[in-house]
Formats: sequence, structure tokens, C-alpha cells
Amino acid sequence: MSLRIKTVVDKFVQELKEALDADIQDRMMKEREMQSYIEEREREVAEREAAWKAELSRREAEIARQEARLKMEKENLEKEKSVLMGTASSQDTQDGALEITVSGEKYRCLRFSKAKK
Repeated sequence: MSLRIKTVVDKFVQELKEALDADIQDRMMKEREMQSYIEEREREVAEREAAWKAELSRREAEIARQEARLKMEKENLEKEKSVLMGTASSQDTQDGALEITVSGEKYRCLRFSKAKK
């Protein structure tokens, strides 16, 4: 009888070891799959971050170019304005006429109309 019990116990222990080995293998496989998934997601995030940084850099460069262009246009406008202000000045008089002095000559305009196209 004890030989039968020992056989049953040995069989139970063997089945338990096999089940435990199968569980360990399953967990190791799931862990490898999870690690692979994590690495893939990290790669995707790094790619998106790199693309975002490149786009940000392009936009910053474009903003810098536009700011430089606007600064130059503003400087040119100020130069034109100073040239015009040096040669012509205007003022409203009591009767509503506009007096313009261009190169020392005074011009007076009482009425304005739109220019015809």
C-alpha cells in the first residue's frame, strides 16, 4: 500500500512541477511580450518627439525670418516717413482747408474727392 501512495505522491509532485514549469514559461513569455511592447511604444514616442522638435525648430526659424523682415520693413518705413515729413507738412486750418508745404511752397486744398480709377 505504501508503494501505491508513494507512486501517487510522486505522480502528483511530477504534475505539480510540470504545471509550475509551464506557468513559469508562460510568465516569462508574457514578460518578454510586455517588454517588447514597451520598447515599441518608447520608440514611437521618441519618433513623435523628434518630429515635434523638428517642426518647432522650423517654426522658430520662420518666426525669426519674419521678425527680421518686419524689422527691416519698419526701418524702411521710418526712413520713407522721415523723407516725406522733411519735404511736406500738413495742417488743418479753421475753415477746414488742408495746407501742405512741399519744398517751401504752400498748397491749400478746400475740398477732397476720391481719385478715379
